[in-house]
Amino acid sequence: MSLKTSEPLDQAFGVLRQFARARRPVERCELCGLELGPEHPHLIEVASRQIACACDACATLFDGMAGTRYRRVSRAAKLLANFQMTDAEWDGLFIPINMAFFFCSSVEGRVLALYPSPAGAVESLLTLEAWNAMVERNVVLEHLRPDVEALLVNRVGQAREHFIAPMDECYRLVGLIRTNWKGLSGGAEVWGEIARFFNGLKLRADVVSGEAHA
Repeated sequence: MSLKTSEPLDQAFGVLRQFARARRPVERCELCGLELGPEHPHLIEVASRQIACACDACATLFDGMAGTRYRRVSRAAKLLANFQMTDAEWDGLFIPINMAFFFCSSVEGRVLALYPSPAGAVESLLTLEAWNAMVERNVVLEHLRPDVEALLVNRVGQAREHFIAPMDECYRLVGLIRTNWKGLSGGAEVWGEIARFFNGLKLRADVVSGEAHA
C-alpha cells in the first residue's frame, strides 16, 4: 500500500525548508572556533588591518596589548561636540568625498587618512603638518588609541560630525558603501544606508568635548 503525504503536511514541510535555507551561517571565533552570539568583540590584525571576530576569552588576551599580532577593538564611540575644523581646512586635505577616518598606525609609524569608496578603503595623502594642526586645535586627538580608534568625519550634506569611533565601525562603513553603491552617484539606497549608519553611531555615542584650544 502506498502512502501519500497530505497537502497540509507538504505545505508545512515547505515552510520548514524555507526557514532552513534562510538560516544565517553561524559566526565563530576566528582564534578558537567557539560559536559566537550576535554581539561579540572584534580584534584587528595590526599589519593587515583585517577585522577578526572573537569570543570574550580570546579578546581578553589582547585587551590593551601592544606589540602583538592582534589588538582588541574598543567598543566606545564618542561624538566630539565642539570639534574645530573649517570648510577651508577640510578642503585643504584634498579628500574627494565628504567622509574619512584618521588613525595612528603603529606599523606605519604615522597617522593615515582613509576614505570609503565603491572599491573599498582608499588612502589619502595626509601631511604631518595637517594632522598636527588638527591636534593643536582639538587636543582630544592626543588620546587616540593607535590601530583601534579613529577620528571619523562625516560632512555629507549639511552634516558636520566628528567621532572617535572604533575601527570596526569605520570598516563597517566602508563595507556598507562597497556593497550598496550603484552607478556614478551611488544611488538613493546607499545614501540612505550611510545616513542610518551615522544616526545609529550618534545614538550610542557619548557626547564629549573636543577640548579645543581657544
